[in-house]
Amino acid sequence: MPRQSSRSSRFPWKRLALLALLTGLSFAIWARLRHSTTGDAPAAASLLPPLPQDPYIRVAFNHSESNRYTDPYRQIERLGDDLEAEIIGAIASAQTGINVAIQELRLPGIAVALIERHRAGIPVRVILEDSYNESWQELTARRSDLDDRARSRYDELTRLLDIDADGSVTPDEIAQRDAIAMLRAAGVPTIDDTADGSKGSGLMHHKFVAVDGRRSIVASANFSLSGTHGDLDRFGSRGNANNLLAIDSPELTALLDGEFAQMWGDGVGGEPDSRFGVKKADRGISNLEIGSSLVSVRFSPSSAWIEEAATTNGLIAAAIARAKRRIDIALFVFSSQPIADALRIRNRGGIEVRALIDPQFAFRDYSEGLDMLGVTLPNENCKIEDGNAPWQTPIASVGTPDLTPGDVLHHKFAAIDDRLVITGSHNWSNAANRNNDELVLVIQNPTVAAHFSREFDRLYRNARLGLPERIADRIAANPCP
Repeated sequence: MPRQSSRSSRFPWKRLALLALLTGLSFAIWARLRHSTTGDAPAAASLLPPLPQDPYIRVAFNHSESNRYTDPYRQIERLGDDLEAEIIGAIASAQTGINVAIQELRLPGIAVALIERHRAGIPVRVILEDSYNESWQELTARRSDLDDRARSRYDELTRLLDIDADGSVTPDEIAQRDAIAMLRAAGVPTIDDTADGSKGSGLMHHKFVAVDGRRSIVASANFSLSGTHGDLDRFGSRGNANNLLAIDSPELTALLDGEFAQMWGDGVGGEPDSRFGVKKADRGISNLEIGSSLVSVRFSPSSAWIEEAATTNGLIAAAIARAKRRIDIALFVFSSQPIADALRIRNRGGIEVRALIDPQFAFRDYSEGLDMLGVTLPNENCKIEDGNAPWQTPIASVGTPDLTPGDVLHHKFAAIDDRLVITGSHNWSNAANRNNDELVLVIQNPTVAAHFSREFDRLYRNARLGLPERIADRIAANPCP
């Protein structure tokens, strides 16, 4: 089965001085010096003014230009909202219970917060994707079997654990930095999507935290360095571009707790009664009022017998169909033909469409970005996807963002007419729609929408638009009949 991948306090800018004093200090201090002397973060005076926040749905972006914080692992000052601090704050506030469903959890700060609540007697439960439910020692034992992508993640985890940067990882460093090992050692109940008796059902791709039956975190970010702060070995890295919502709503949290309960079953060491993927009961679309916001909630996946219009991708297409003026989308993956068709219909009706897709997926043969640019790229077997429909009137406002090497566009959002937002963990793909455990929120609220519009404009400002020459050359040289 194919698998996809995934507000903080302000700190005044302080220039580091006296290089001689750095001799013999830790790697973290050296990293801070190198970052601050590269001029990666602009002066505080250049920060954008913060936008108003809705009292019930607060928005954060790790690439925000209206805030700065100190990365707790590299000890560097940088632009952005501290997503980890948001998550830790929600966890620390818990009084009655915490449910966490997250594809990847590698941030030790979050592990510490969960352990503290667990030791305080608060029920804490964690569900992970099975591919990420391994400690550093377990990964080390099978290091020779890791593919390139898994090996890269392993190497980054090794750097994170190696606090003194001496090239070796000690038991004490594991106890401080290996989030999976820390949770296990503390006895925090944890399962993954093999708890249903399978080898892993699709992808457990959720990124949510439900607290006390009334507050929740919903994000596009995994709880990892690359998902939030940035890569340890890249000093300009600000992490994959991601968003996070902190939501005060008993009704939404109840829905998240219900999703969690299906996946949890009877929990650790119990019967294989957990339900992941299409084994879950399909609950359709839930419509909520959260303060002044109208919010539609849909969980994935949907079984094959459920028609497309009733699926999560169908909800996305329906929201697009309501656009009156403009649709801006920022996506990691875009391979859903029905959603592309909905965009084409709105564009034909005079609606402006702008689209940014992560460079590693934007111009693959299955990418709907190619449709929007009016071209077709057969796959290596000279096959074209079913229903492929290149736009007869292509648009020039499709491209890829200019990001620091190593960082990716991990968003899954659309901002429509300055009033409506589509966001969540759900990539706009058939795999997300029919296989993976996912969540989409459609939020009608101009205050919330303003934050996503600003983020899109930031990404679009220096984007590379249009069909790259290398892709045009591939299409022109296509040997397929």
